[in-house]
Amino acid sequence: MPKNTSMLKHLYLILIVLDFHHSIAQTTGQFSGRVLDQQTQLPIPGVTVLLEGTVIGVVTNDEGYFSFEDIPPRTYNLVVRHLGYQSQTVFNIIVKTFGTPPLQILMEESSDALDEIVVFQSPFRTSIETPLSTQTFSAVEIETYPGGNNDITKVIQSMPGISPSIGGFRNDIIIRGGAPNESVYYLDGIEIPNINHFSTQGSAGGPVGMLNVSFIREVTLSSSAFGAEYDNPLSGVLSFEQRSGNPNRFGGNFRLGASEAALTLEGPLFRKDKEKPAKTTLLFSVRRSYLQFLFELIGLPIRPDYWDFQWKVNHEIDAYNTLTFLGLGTVDDFSVKAPDDFDAEQQATIEQVPIIEQKTITVGVSWNRKYKNGKGAMTTAISTNRLQNIFSRYRDNTQKTGIIFKNDSYEQETKLRYQTLHYLNEWKLAAGTNIQYADYFNDTQSILYNINYSTGIDFLKYGFFAKGERKFFDDNLGLSFGFRFDADTFSEGSSLMDNFSPRLSLTYNLTEDQTWKMNASVGRYYKIPTYTMLGYQDNLRTFINQKAKYTQSDHFVMGIEYAPGNASRVTLEGFYKKYSQYPISLIDGVSIANKGGDFEVLGNEAIATDGRGKSYGIEALYQQKLTKNFYGVFAYTYFHSQFTTANGDYLPSVWDSRNLISFSGGYKLKRNWEISARWRFSGKTPYVPVDQIASLSAYPEIVLDYNQLGNVKLDPFNLADIRFDKKWNFKRYAFNFYFEIQNFLAQAVPRPEEYGLNRSETGALILPRSLVKVNTDENNNIPIPTFGFVVDF
Repeated sequence: MPKNTSMLKHLYLILIVLDFHHSIAQTTGQFSGRVLDQQTQLPIPGVTVLLEGTVIGVVTNDEGYFSFEDIPPRTYNLVVRHLGYQSQTVFNIIVKTFGTPPLQILMEESSDALDEIVVFQSPFRTSIETPLSTQTFSAVEIETYPGGNNDITKVIQSMPGISPSIGGFRNDIIIRGGAPNESVYYLDGIEIPNINHFSTQGSAGGPVGMLNVSFIREVTLSSSAFGAEYDNPLSGVLSFEQRSGNPNRFGGNFRLGASEAALTLEGPLFRKDKEKPAKTTLLFSVRRSYLQFLFELIGLPIRPDYWDFQWKVNHEIDAYNTLTFLGLGTVDDFSVKAPDDFDAEQQATIEQVPIIEQKTITVGVSWNRKYKNGKGAMTTAISTNRLQNIFSRYRDNTQKTGIIFKNDSYEQETKLRYQTLHYLNEWKLAAGTNIQYADYFNDTQSILYNINYSTGIDFLKYGFFAKGERKFFDDNLGLSFGFRFDADTFSEGSSLMDNFSPRLSLTYNLTEDQTWKMNASVGRYYKIPTYTMLGYQDNLRTFINQKAKYTQSDHFVMGIEYAPGNASRVTLEGFYKKYSQYPISLIDGVSIANKGGDFEVLGNEAIATDGRGKSYGIEALYQQKLTKNFYGVFAYTYFHSQFTTANGDYLPSVWDSRNLISFSGGYKLKRNWEISARWRFSGKTPYVPVDQIASLSAYPEIVLDYNQLGNVKLDPFNLADIRFDKKWNFKRYAFNFYFEIQNFLAQAVPRPEEYGLNRSETGALILPRSLVKVNTDENNNIPIPTFGFVVDF
């Protein structure tokens, strides 16, 4: 019997035993949560919380806490009601015997409190400031996402308007035709520079996300109408909201996926009264990859090895003051090892891939103070982050001898952010400032470009913002406006006044029942050049990019939204992004927007910030929260993306696929079974082919022929995954097993041609040297089965 058939047979028998054991064990579940006022962030007592479709309900206590005990473990929707507030449905709550995360529910005051109209709060996280171009995923939706392997960043890849990276295996966030380095990332309000292992310095993409899904309450992606408090976004703001640890008991989970194992622990700290939730909670995790062992077992030459750790301590000083401490760190090591048998494609991989040693860490503390008059709050956050990156290529990568390129660098930032929020009559007003100290060092050697320099810069970057919003005409019209200024003490291309960044948003209810809305926003956004650009020196030790300007992006977005019910919405948006002062590579003569989606060091070269670009299109979306056992998101985006060359001519960008389709959804079956699927489609995408003559001379460096940009395209990208989940609940633990098939439609993933040195069947070099195509479409369209499990205790 084949080994894989035997393994599946044994796995099937194990599942039967688990199901039988579960069927005879009478188990019940429990979960708890807290209800807060959205404006004051203070607890609301007396709120009715019901399990939808049942007669089971509870009421919050004086501190806003509620708890359900001894209920059947399955998936529920919660209905939350209180006089004077908009009713709310919280969707897709999976109740287990252990491991159900505590909920935090924010309720919004209702202007119809004295009427007999029941107003439901929308489950879709939009606001007056960001009324459109926003998507939110809950932790449950992320955990059961097919093809995601519990990787939050992979889940984001299927959000509307996001293009897949070339080859489809990297987690680059490429939004509506923008570049991969045009987004910013925030974890509980603290900025983190990147969210991936083996990340591209100067950008943020990589093959594996570093955030643990067990920490996440929800993830929100805004692709326009950015809040004025955020500096540096050109295409997106990705905000991760973490939950706090369980305030009532110690517990955790062990998670085994297709590439890693993770242990998460949580619970109360310094708990004096066991009858009350703790004021201090801990959430901690550590993850370890085992891909390096798996690849060695199956004979692949690459060895990706990574660790990461994450923690959060939340301390409620009193009803008005809260401290949050958090940390996130990674240790990455990417190396190669020659296989026992020669293979042309594997040999080319060994010779051409970079050797990466990378460490990252972010730590921060934030203080949230709610004003006692209930009319606002203050948030102060201090954080520091560091990226240490050694990126090398050798003539012999296996022995790490004969350096042809090496970038040994670090980036460190220490940041202070302050924001104050006030509710003044009908207005919501906010203002704040940020200041950061940046320290950058780089030691670069490049044989190909005759570069050998060491550089170091340190400087201050600072900015401030203000914004306001209110509703008019019986709350039918929402108006938001804001601005920010940014500058730094090193770059000389832009001043504080040059970087004035205004924005305006409008939302209008077209019907009395608010089922139809019109939304619009316009804004100007700026991004500082990357440290790799600012710190670059020529061989005369001159900072030749010091006069670089901040990149400018002007957004114009308008859309219409239809909400046929409390759980679904349909949106149609048109968008136009106009770029100016975009960095142009003086070596390759193209916009830097066409780079950053591969393993490289982005921006470590001479640039000119006189490039322009534009990306425009339409986007249609249908989204449904869990209703009648189904939830899902379907989106279609049609767009054009173009950037200028050094000559000022517009060319299609390497992200200009024109058509993007994404679907993700799931269906809840009986006995805690669930089936989910995702589908991503991208049209023909321009790419940059290999310059064979230059690459032969520089080998193993591969030189791309940017003169051919726009002349050749990859075939459409068409990838679908399917996943099956089954949950068992026992008296001492809960067990979730999943099985998924990636690429179950057996579609070939398009890749550019790859070349290696011409060798004999034994691996001997054939003289005179020449390059030959080494990658084929063989094994590129095979469905990939994987499985994993989670044990909650």
